[in-house]
Amino acid sequence: MRTGYPVPGPIIRRALDLKSGSGVTVVVMTSVSRGFADLGRLMTRMTGDEKHGPSATSTLDVLWVLYDRVLRVDPARLDDPDRDRFLLSKGHGPMAYYAVLAAKGFLDPAVLDGFGGYHSLLGHHPDRTLVPGVEIGAGSLGHGLGLAVGTALGLRISGRTARVVVLTGDAELDEGSNMEAIQYAGRAGLDRLTAVVVDNDSTTTGWPGGIAARFAIEGWSTVDVDGRDHDALERAFATGTGDRPHAVVAHVEKKDS
Repeated sequence: MRTGYPVPGPIIRRALDLKSGSGVTVVVMTSVSRGFADLGRLMTRMTGDEKHGPSATSTLDVLWVLYDRVLRVDPARLDDPDRDRFLLSKGHGPMAYYAVLAAKGFLDPAVLDGFGGYHSLLGHHPDRTLVPGVEIGAGSLGHGLGLAVGTALGLRISGRTARVVVLTGDAELDEGSNMEAIQYAGRAGLDRLTAVVVDNDSTTTGWPGGIAARFAIEGWSTVDVDGRDHDALERAFATGTGDRPHAVVAHVEKKDS
């Protein structure tokens, strides 16, 4: 992983047992190196209802490129104040997210088998208090971009240069709270903030002129990219101007109706 961090050794994390309320020890990473080709197998370990498969698979390549090539994160240094922050606003259907976290050593793959179960750490929306490496608890759509703006502003005030990346979906941008966050980020010049919009053409109202134009008019730098092309995605994340927030619109195949 291109993070500039040393390869970590095994670590142990405390987690809350949902049944008893007591602290239990959970192994959250292994020293086994896994690649993109392993993600499909990891995802198949997660079964049950409400998987939101299309939502998960639409984000798979973006998530992999972020964790493999872009983000400065390390499962052995979860609380490093200078780590990059990744916020999954598109929190429903998190199978791809969990698979990437397992491949990168934040989770023991064995935890995937209990996905969505009553006593599982892995819910249908990620919980930051249970899942190592998760920065926010995802819930109603439209919250993540505002939280990312606040996080980026807080890091700036504290003098830290960590990057903040938030992942949303095109349909999620229908929520009005996103428009306020986009406007403020542009006005404030939050240059360490990147929003990646996974566009599978599932929005109800659509975006005249394209999604990127909505960000650009508010002062963001923008780029449209093939959401399945890893090298193109890596370049897209690196093309920000450095003086304003950056939006990457990752186009994937249209969601089946």
